[in-house]
Amino acid sequence: MTVALTATLLLSVVIGLSLGLLGGGGSILTVPILTYVAGLDPKEAIAASLFVVGATSAVSAVDHARKGRVKWRTGLIFGAAGMAGAFGGGLLGGHISGTILMIAFALMMVATSIAMIRGRRKKTAAANNSELPVLKVILEGLVVGLATGLVGAGGGFLVVPALALLGGLAMPVAVGTSLVVIALKSFAGLGGYLTTVSLDWGLVGAVTAAAILGSVAGSRLAGRIPEAAMRKGFGVFVLAMGVFVLVQELPAPGNIILAITAVAPALAALICRFAIPACPLRRAVVHPAPAATR
Repeated sequence: MTVALTATLLLSVVIGLSLGLLGGGGSILTVPILTYVAGLDPKEAIAASLFVVGATSAVSAVDHARKGRVKWRTGLIFGAAGMAGAFGGGLLGGHISGTILMIAFALMMVATSIAMIRGRRKKTAAANNSELPVLKVILEGLVVGLATGLVGAGGGFLVVPALALLGGLAMPVAVGTSLVVIALKSFAGLGGYLTTVSLDWGLVGAVTAAAILGSVAGSRLAGRIPEAAMRKGFGVFVLAMGVFVLVQELPAPGNIILAITAVAPALAALICRFAIPACPLRRAVVHPAPAATR
């Protein structure tokens, strides 16, 4: 077994852990791993990631469903609409330059990460864990599905925000429901790509098996971590991976400028948050008003 293959399989466990714990992020890891570690062509990596993420999501969704963290009507309708969009995106993606696809992939990651870190604007609104309106689910499913098939993403980094931010589902429920959606859309997108791309199914099968092992552990951890921490941690993770892909794909000196532009504000924010008492990034602790005495 080569060093590259060993590294690919070990990192594949992290793919599954991300899917089981966060309901997304699998494709964000899979595409770069298969491209930069396993050495696949970007289009082959995108197509392979759709199978790996789809199969792993299906297995992980079963465990979430047993714990009541799946809204089946929302998931199946979103998934069905997403399948139509994903198949079309897969057909289109097979005729677009791999570099352009990777840059589009990274830009979507950055935009989504910002939405996740900021969260819902109405902070006082309670999470809504009921089934979402059918028309809204269909429209969101078509849009997210098109993006899924086009750039090879399972869609968790788009589905989870759509369910949590737009639909108002609590993060654990959004995570579980997103896995159903991801499985459906990933296989539809794969169907579109297989019309123009062939895969090494031995490698794909090995990566999938390793990812499934990681997803079992991840699904057991989900629900034990505070919702705000999950959402923001997920957002920071997606942002970091998006910047990494852009640095890899953009030509010099653009990639160097981007890296400095991305890292400098992050370091400044961390220093301000943890080292400067008067930093505006620190949240003031609001103490409840004392009860009025009679």
